[in-house]
Amino acid sequence: MKTTLLHPWHEAVGARFTRFAGFDMPIQYPTGAIEEHRLCRRSVGLFDIDHMGQVIISGKGAGEALSRIVSAPILDMHFQEARYALLLNEAGGVIDDLFIYRVDDPGRIARTLQNPFRDIWFVVVNAGNRETDVSYFRAQMPPEVSVEDISEETCMIAVQGPRAVELLDTLTGGEVSALPRNHINAGTIEGIPVLIGRTGYTGEDGAELFYPSGKAQELWEYLFLEAKTGGIEAGPVGLAARDSLRFEAGMPLHGHEISPAITPLEAGLSWACDFTKPFMGKEALLAQKAAGIKRKILTLHVTGGVPREGYPVLNQAGAEIGSCVAGMFCPSIGTYSANALVASEYAEPGMGLQVLIRGNPKDAVVVPRPLYPPVYKRKKGASQ
Repeated sequence: MKTTLLHPWHEAVGARFTRFAGFDMPIQYPTGAIEEHRLCRRSVGLFDIDHMGQVIISGKGAGEALSRIVSAPILDMHFQEARYALLLNEAGGVIDDLFIYRVDDPGRIARTLQNPFRDIWFVVVNAGNRETDVSYFRAQMPPEVSVEDISEETCMIAVQGPRAVELLDTLTGGEVSALPRNHINAGTIEGIPVLIGRTGYTGEDGAELFYPSGKAQELWEYLFLEAKTGGIEAGPVGLAARDSLRFEAGMPLHGHEISPAITPLEAGLSWACDFTKPFMGKEALLAQKAAGIKRKILTLHVTGGVPREGYPVLNQAGAEIGSCVAGMFCPSIGTYSANALVASEYAEPGMGLQVLIRGNPKDAVVVPRPLYPPVYKRKKGASQ
């Protein structure tokens, strides 16, 4: 089983571990997952996400080649912009969800990535799908386009929460607050070259940092030191709280709300698909749309038990209409909730359903998503 570069640090502070995507990952620390969740909502949480993969796609025609593969429009992206996209199979199922960064600066950024090309696309992939994604990219790209997996030489961490940008600004001279949401730029922190992506997976503001693997623990510990010096409450956050944070914010997790057997239309991710351009899986999605979406991902509040993945969802007559794909306690709102894939006619908010928990039907109600609208969208009054 693989470990992240920060594994010895997690062991030293008493983290509990679990297997995730082939990695031995910290699931929680001595303070507990609920407190870690609340810490991220009120101040700053630091996340070891070094299990994620990073790929550089570059060379003449790289953008056009990548555009033909992924669902989202990318050729209209400005340099240093980031965009969420999906990698689909021919049936329209989700092989992976990605974040794609278009990087330009042939000086600072290219040197940081050790790549000489101007047409550079920096792609972040999920840990469990990294080898599949890289093989797929290489199979689909023309010979003049390079696909370089730099995951082993790159450390990736996230700094998230209401005071995350404030903390990072003190270390970068205000560069992070000047960087728009869903953009990336190169900088330095304590002399360490860092790519700073104004992105995240919690519903809070903040950034994701990419930097040389040899500096993994040095920068991680420096962030905690500077937070303490500046009077900013900060702590590590494990996988359990990362899951509840993303769940509340309505963000999908591959293998749960999205998978090779679940399409973007079923997952409520049609906004991530540009039907005016070619992409793998497009024809299957158009056919599914024309036939009508038969099932959808929805969110339920459940009374009287904890919903878990795989638990059946029933209608009021007791007939099975789908199943939960994720479920948990949501600390920000104090509910036991689930995401479920069910027949579309039951997806209306306010509809009463049931979840079968250990053989006992428990009352549930369909509620609007997300449970916790991301802070940066609320600030802009935007929605997806």
